Amino acid sequence: MIHPPFLKTGSVVGITCPSGYVSQDRVAYAVKVLGHWGFTVKEGKTIGSEHFYFSGTDDQRLADLQHMMDDPQIEAIIMGRGGYGLSRILDRLDFTKFLRHPKWICGFSDITALHSHLQSRYFMPSLHSPMCGAFKPETEQEEYLKTFYAALTGESIYYHAPHSRFNRTGKSEGVLTGGNLSLIVHLMGSASEVDTEEKILFIEDIGEHLYKVDRMLLTLKRAGKLDHLKGLIIGGFTDMEDTERPFGQTLEEIIWDKVKEYNYPVCFNFPAGHQDINYTLTLGMSHKLIVTETCGTLELKR
Repeated sequence: MIHPPFLKTGSVVGITCPSGYVSQDRVAYAVKVLGHWGFTVKEGKTIGSEHFYFSGTDDQRLADLQHMMDDPQIEAIIMGRGGYGLSRILDRLDFTKFLRHPKWICGFSDITALHSHLQSRYFMPSLHSPMCGAFKPETEQEEYLKTFYAALTGESIYYHAPHSRFNRTGKSEGVLTGGNLSLIVHLMGSASEVDTEEKILFIEDIGEHLYKVDRMLLTLKRAGKLDHLKGLIIGGFTDMEDTERPFGQTLEEIIWDKVKEYNYPVCFNFPAGHQDINYTLTLGMSHKLIVTETCGTLELKR
């Protein structure tokens, strides 16, 4: 495994926007907080830049991300926002210099494409973490932002999820993988495909119809992606929609229907994803998952 170094006081953090547009104002407070954490920030040219939906053309976004990946001084790259667009430039990225000076890739949502690529091709861990929009005066002291700092600096991390009647109890250990469900399905058949074999799979999503969630999970199941998991963690599935003629199952029932035949632990209500409380997860590293009758816990194993 290629492991990026943990950050310390004075470490350099880059901010770039390889996907959707993000305003300078949205990034400004994140820069301020990162400074409070003791880091020096390099801002990319794509911050505040726009080209229709995106934060610049494909070539501009590629050049900005590539520049930060190649910069030996930068030790972590935080994405301005997700949305869509990273997979349009992913196959054109050159990882040669990045592998010589590995750094933490930080973000979620559309950034799942890069997380999965790093794990499937280079066995490199990365951070499923808040992005710039999460940094606000009212959230600066929130526990979920503190886990971002803890993950960047190599501190111990322990998570707790409230009970769900759909949980399946059990204990397991395995490498944590996954991210946004739509992106996981989008990447199937590509060089960045998510490897779930003997892994703890984390999934989350936003703004999908229930039948589409059912279809995506069925796609994973038919492809064997749910067969040999060490565990399944379900984060936030926010702003779900139903059709005029109801689908007939809740989100929890849809997920449970796809995994009820297996024996691995299943943990619902995990506090990560497209929601106000979004804890940082270290993808690509080993974790211990314990699901009991009262709660679920996840511990990063160093």
